[in-house]
Amino acid sequence: MLVGLTGRNASGKSTLVSWFSERGLRNVSCSDSIRTWLRGQGIETTREALIEGGRELRRRGGAGVLAEMLLEILDGGDAVVDSIRTPAEVESLRSRGDFVLIEVRADEESRWKRMTERGRVGDPIEKETFLSQEAAEASSEDEAGQALDATASMADITVLNDGTIEELEGKLDEIWASL
Repeated sequence: MLVGLTGRNASGKSTLVSWFSERGLRNVSCSDSIRTWLRGQGIETTREALIEGGRELRRRGGAGVLAEMLLEILDGGDAVVDSIRTPAEVESLRSRGDFVLIEVRADEESRWKRMTERGRVGDPIEKETFLSQEAAEASSEDEAGQALDATASMADITVLNDGTIEELEGKLDEIWASL
């Protein structure tokens, strides 16, 4: 089983990754390929470097290269793939045959509140910056850029995550039973 997650910043993707990992799925991310490449280049893994590194790898290897690299690493094993950001990544992962894409959705205010509370390094501390990043990641004219809106439109399942953790876990229990 290969479960993929897409969604905007602080929508709850990491929470879903943990939930699926607790059920035995290996946790991987398309960003893992970028982090490895950045380290090899001696570049610090900031949010900006991850975005630009992903663009560079996509320019060199095609829009689905990050997912293709993950498929090789997984070698057919069960996994949950965090942070899928382009339609080409979805198409590459679908080639495996047992792939399900879940969009995690939460409203802007919930996500902003979560982001400021988690205090993750690289997260914006000003709402204006948060909104600007959102706009930049939503769509791209360049095939190498992020396209969260187009990726979300390919989701097999959408999970609304504006409530409590208990409500989210209840939704995930239902999804797990259907998989």
